Amino acid sequence: MTAENGATTAPATDAFPLFYAKPEAMNPDRHGSLGLAARADFSFTRAAHALPVVTGEMPAAMRSYPIVFVGPGNQPVVITGLRQGENLFVEKDGQWAKPHYIPAYVRRYPFILADDGGQGSGRLALCVDRTCHRVVEQAAAAARGEKVAPFFAGTEATEATKQALAFCNQYQMDFAATRTMVDKIAAHGLFVERRSTVTLENGEVLNLTDFKVIDEDLFNKLSDEAFLDLRKSGALTLVYCHLASTNSWSSLIHQAALYQAR
Repeated sequence: MTAENGATTAPATDAFPLFYAKPEAMNPDRHGSLGLAARADFSFTRAAHALPVVTGEMPAAMRSYPIVFVGPGNQPVVITGLRQGENLFVEKDGQWAKPHYIPAYVRRYPFILADDGGQGSGRLALCVDRTCHRVVEQAAAAARGEKVAPFFAGTEATEATKQALAFCNQYQMDFAATRTMVDKIAAHGLFVERRSTVTLENGEVLNLTDFKVIDEDLFNKLSDEAFLDLRKSGALTLVYCHLASTNSWSSLIHQAALYQAR
């Protein structure tokens, strides 16, 4: 989003994947001395005003964040800030504001599945972002008394690495399933452009633009056949969670007041 004369704009999908600056395919020769520092720190999301979500996490996410759709692909995202470069849910110490849900996209970092062979080979490998400050040399971390989860034990992946791979695999499948649901909703013509005016508790007015929502009136006018088509695709969960998340605009406004007061 951009803030200009009180106006804000939703992010373009070409900004994704967020956060990953230098992903490297993990292997024991290159990463055998490295590990992940045990400290929880979400400061890397401090400038993220919107974050991708998948359908399976929407029932939890909708309680804290409005869910909208951005870009030509109608990527579902949760809105975490009302201005460019401002995530209202990251505390000064890098912790995520409680009791709010932490999106899976955030919890996955610094790991990600990426093309291993290049040029669309289709082979996905577990990668780690080497720029992440939690990726550390084990020996140096031990000297500081810091707890670290090693990536490898000799040439074998550790349990921590196996869990990261499982998480990334599940996220990849959930993302693909969500993409199919979004395309199905789009095929029924339910997405509409929307802008929203938000009045903060201090009286400041912000205009949010360049995002889409599912039109509830159009949804309610679907034929029985079209409704059944959405149900069979699993898309109804996405639709209902999105519609219910409109109640979370008030939560976002309240979070903005807490953010300004801290």
